[in-house]
Amino acid sequence: MLFFCLVIAHLIADFYLQTDDMVIEKRKNLRKHIVHHFLMTALVLISFWIFKFNVENVLKNLLIPLIVIVLTHLLVDFLKIKLFENIKLTNEENMKRLGFFVLDQLLHLGVIILACELCFDFKIERFFQKQSDLNFIDSVLFIVIIVILATSVSGHMIKILLGSLPNQLLTFEGKYTFKNERNEAEFVHRGKNGLTEVYNYTIFSKHELSRGKLIGYIERLLVLLLTFYSAYPAIGFIVTAKSIARFKQMDDRDWAEYFLLGTLSSMFLGITLGILLKVVIT
Repeated sequence: MLFFCLVIAHLIADFYLQTDDMVIEKRKNLRKHIVHHFLMTALVLISFWIFKFNVENVLKNLLIPLIVIVLTHLLVDFLKIKLFENIKLTNEENMKRLGFFVLDQLLHLGVIILACELCFDFKIERFFQKQSDLNFIDSVLFIVIIVILATSVSGHMIKILLGSLPNQLLTFEGKYTFKNERNEAEFVHRGKNGLTEVYNYTIFSKHELSRGKLIGYIERLLVLLLTFYSAYPAIGFIVTAKSIARFKQMDDRDWAEYFLLGTLSSMFLGITLGILLKVVIT
């Protein structure tokens, strides 16, 4: 239970307490971000130290895991900032950005696992045994983690993969073309064709919480649920419903490619998390 609580604390600090401005100005807000992690991790460890460990062995049960988790998080984030400053990734290198993001989260998860194994005799492999000994509370906490991964974390991954356009594409309204034809007398007199000016406008609607973002959350949760119950054919209906809703916009090839990339990524993440949930819970 402690391990799951530490993972949830990490996800809350990374994806709910960290704003978009903090992500953009990572170096400037690094201290504030680490304070968030310190407070969330300390809250979990102090609670377990008081109620489970009966205020015993403060060094092993509280201070060491707290220092290890927070300091390594600071080190990993600092190295990531320095790395991005040196390699100067372009807007087109989205796969590299996604790879760094996944590696960053795996490193943080690995540190939490290591701290739990060293200080609390935790064994990660027991969750993947055929006869998992998860109790009810552990199962609920694991489901909460999967739901966070399927919504906020997966949404952030898809946003990185699509690049700088996903917020616009999620609320894309369409393209409009206007023609202004000029057929002045002097052009006709000289035997020349008239002038035609073409204006292309891409219309977007912006909302604080876009409908597309909410649809993506619900979509992945539905895929997660259907995968858990092995109802794979029903997943096809979700893709069909999305395609019908965006049918007119499919005429634009660029938008259609981004739509397909986002949908396939969303489906892949939902199915993967559903399989993981099924393996651990059942």
